[in-house]
Amino acid sequence: MGAGSQEACIGMGSNLGSSLEILHSAWEQLRNHPAIIPVALSSPYSSRPVGMVSANWFVNAAALIRTTLSPLGLLRVLQAVEARFGRVRHAGAAGYQDRTLDLDLLLYGNLIVQSSDLEIPHPRMHERLFVLMPLDEIAGDRLHPLINQKVRDLLHAQMERDDLQIVERISWPK
Repeated sequence: MGAGSQEACIGMGSNLGSSLEILHSAWEQLRNHPAIIPVALSSPYSSRPVGMVSANWFVNAAALIRTTLSPLGLLRVLQAVEARFGRVRHAGAAGYQDRTLDLDLLLYGNLIVQSSDLEIPHPRMHERLFVLMPLDEIAGDRLHPLINQKVRDLLHAQMERDDLQIVERISWPK
């Protein structure tokens, strides 16, 4: 992929099923897509659910890719991969739900998109340690185009502000 490709950051999460295996398999599906070049996959991180009540902790990771897909085209690919892993989006459900797989488009180059279908950068990424910690590992120097700060600086600021989020680095299975 040449001049027409764009770098994108994807947040990955799961709290149902074999979450580590699900995230790794989802990464493999993204890697095998003809319009996606894999660049990096972070370590996995275990985190307590944020913004929802659940006994199931999450496993989160971040992926860095290059793609020739448009932002909306990439979102459709992410949603198709989620569906293959049994992700069900309940229309009208209040709040966050447990899920087998959640793939969020966090950043797409320096693009800012605010539509009913898609918001880039992801609207809450700068508040969430479970997003910032894995993202810092693979893309710490990337700028948040609305806040105009590096991912690394957003992580440090959030760590100083928030001691309630529990996020711990774990390992991929061998």
